[in-house]
Amino acid sequence: MISHITLGTNDLNKAIGFYDQILGLIGAKQVAKTEDVVFYAFPGSDTKLSITKPHNGKPATFGNGTMLALKVNSNELVKEIYQLAISLGSTSEGKPGPRNENAYFASYIRDLDNNKIAIFHRDNSLSA
Repeated sequence: MISHITLGTNDLNKAIGFYDQILGLIGAKQVAKTEDVVFYAFPGSDTKLSITKPHNGKPATFGNGTMLALKVNSNELVKEIYQLAISLGSTSEGKPGPRNENAYFASYIRDLDNNKIAIFHRDNSLSA
């Protein structure tokens, strides 16, 4: 089981302002916070997301090929989160729409530190 996933940031307070709003739309809440890291918990899941300043003191960088995917419960929520993220300074990596021959509905953004995030909804009647 995955305990948590970590994304780096160079400005923790700015990242918290961003993630509090984005993750709040899907019911996630802060469960721990220090001057270097914040942890978010998601409803119905033991897996956490941490946003942290790198422990080694070097600048945070995004991983090429690394992506966080957030599963939401509707296409409308995919659109809402995407629009909020863009209004908060995210960059678009793919506007909301159907993907993979309509297997799911998704949008893709880069957060304020350039970490890639997918927001997607898949109809439960479709295969996993």
